[in-house]
Amino acid sequence: MITLYEQPDSGNCYKVRLVAAHTGRALERVTVSSRDGSTRTPAYLAMNPIGKVPAVKLADGRFLAESNAIMLHLAEGTALLPADAYDRAKAYEWLFFEQYSHEPAIAVRRALLTYAERAHLATPERLGALLEAGNAALAVMEARLARADWLAGDAFSVADIALYAYTHTAEEGGYDLAPFPAIRGWLARVAALPGHVGLLD
Repeated sequence: MITLYEQPDSGNCYKVRLVAAHTGRALERVTVSSRDGSTRTPAYLAMNPIGKVPAVKLADGRFLAESNAIMLHLAEGTALLPADAYDRAKAYEWLFFEQYSHEPAIAVRRALLTYAERAHLATPERLGALLEAGNAALAVMEARLARADWLAGDAFSVADIALYAYTHTAEEGGYDLAPFPAIRGWLARVAALPGHVGLLD
């Protein structure tokens, strides 16, 4: 069995659980947290030297970190990784977009507003810059989803899982999704899929 070391309210950890749910993989879940220091212990750092969540211990004893790398590994050979080379490359493109343009704004603004220990970092200037950057990322998604049901190719994939994880909680970070009807429709489609699990399930 695969062991997932996770902070349960983390979108990056949620991605791994969603892939597992949609591929029928069982996970042993172990709670750790960047908030209490448990991701900085020598034992955890031996698994994941950057001291972040998630990390997984594979059935053969090897370790893997970085949420999108874990997703790709678990999705190998399944319908979540498009068979068509171009569609697969587009899925990768969305994964890079998620980590470079989306998560650093959407997830960070949510964390600043919901984690008390980060409140001192939530200056008006930083919140304003994150709001602008996050809305720009949402606009890119809206443009794609206004003409297609899914982000990469014509089927649900790792691209949708990667972007769903933090988009579905964007309002907790002060983002208004009302101007993004295509995103709202897509969020509903993802949540209605068989096997879907919620963030705190």
